[in-house]
Amino acid sequence: MNGKTLDNLMEAFAGESQANRKYLAYAKKAEAEGKKNAAKLFKAASDAEAIHAQKHFEVAEKIKETAENLNDAVAGENHEYQSMYPEFLKVAQEEGNQAAIRTFTYALKAEEVHARLYQEAKDNLDQEEEVYYYLCPICGNIEKVVPEKCPICGALGSKFIKY
Repeated sequence: MNGKTLDNLMEAFAGESQANRKYLAYAKKAEAEGKKNAAKLFKAASDAEAIHAQKHFEVAEKIKETAENLNDAVAGENHEYQSMYPEFLKVAQEEGNQAAIRTFTYALKAEEVHARLYQEAKDNLDQEEEVYYYLCPICGNIEKVVPEKCPICGALGSKFIKY
């Protein structure tokens, strides 16, 4: 597929994906403020936006065989930790924005781990032994074994989410 429709599908995918995450953040804030009904609406809308994004991505024919999807994931993660986040960090440091420096640093380090894990998954694609992954809810690091503390942000391993 190509042409303006593909461009539109990908723009819609990006917008719906961003709305999904934005509404989840809004839901978390509403929950923290005790605004349960608003939180539920934000969560429902977030899920609706995820459905839209998924459908646009499917129609754009961007979902390939798993090995190809893993190659795409490795390339994306490599770009983020090798090019994108270093540039973002440089600007944040020049501007002295400590919060941005912290979030970009966490993301950069986590994306490097993600790239390694995607490559490992591709290299072992036919492995039958089940693997579990553990997500740090603070910085987005993923480990195959629960650490005592997150090597990126120091969060307690007991906070990690199992997949």
